[in-house]
Amino acid sequence: MADHILELKSVNKSYRDHRAVIDLSFDMPAGTIFGLLGPNGAGKTSMIRIINSITRADSGSILFDGEPLGERHQSDIGYMPEERGLYKKMKVGEQLMYLARLKGMPDKKAKEEIHTWMERFDIVSWYNKKIEELSKGMQQKIQFISTVVHRPKLLILDEPFSGLDPINTNLIKDEIVELNNSGISVIFSTHRMEQVDQICKHMVMINKGRKVLEGPIDKVKEDFKQNIFTIDFDGEFQEDLLQASNIIEKLENRITIQSDNILEANQLLDRMIRSGLTINGFNEVLPTINEIFIRKANDVDIHALA
Repeated sequence: MADHILELKSVNKSYRDHRAVIDLSFDMPAGTIFGLLGPNGAGKTSMIRIINSITRADSGSILFDGEPLGERHQSDIGYMPEERGLYKKMKVGEQLMYLARLKGMPDKKAKEEIHTWMERFDIVSWYNKKIEELSKGMQQKIQFISTVVHRPKLLILDEPFSGLDPINTNLIKDEIVELNNSGISVIFSTHRMEQVDQICKHMVMINKGRKVLEGPIDKVKEDFKQNIFTIDFDGEFQEDLLQASNIIEKLENRITIQSDNILEANQLLDRMIRSGLTINGFNEVLPTINEIFIRKANDVDIHALA
């Protein structure tokens, strides 16, 4: 296996007068959960359709597991689109078998895997039900099974939690993590930045077709931190302890400050201890992915938006 499951170099895609993907380059490490992030209309779905060979890039190149991406790689990819694509009149079992065959699975293996997944989701009794008889959430479980049943090298999920209640969202989220732990690489495409904090390890952020940010989630947050700290304490806080630090929020037993650097924050902590306060916690506050996106997309201070 190559170090990168996907490598994109200067990929472009236009539809008439609209440039959907503009000179897009990024590398996706193998074995990671990779956030493809951006607001609606950013170009995420256009990029996914190119990776799935549904459409072709106008220019640029894509490597899949170290090889030029081609039709032969589609059996190694599982794609769950935002617009669900199940045949309403087909029975669940027939639908899953049909889609498994399209990915090249032998019938015996397909039946075994389908039964295993339906048992895992406690939906074996749905096997002979028509898709149209199922609720939207139930259909989404079937769509998920159809996407993963052939155990692809790369799993592409476009807004996978759309329309799911919290219980089923957590169920699918746990299965995504488990699949990733088994070695499957995952692209998680969403405009919901808070979901990325919960599940992704690496990311690329695009806006208006262009890349605006790329890297491991932890490093991106570290790069965008603003020396914001929370201090939990017992006792009566005296504001003259602050000196150069700025209070962002003050509660009864917690303050949130922004300082020029970590040394200044440590000096404040020392003054608080010497003043007789009991310190219960001292933590740096890293920005959320949503805050980082707002800063990057609009080039403004995220705290001015609060």
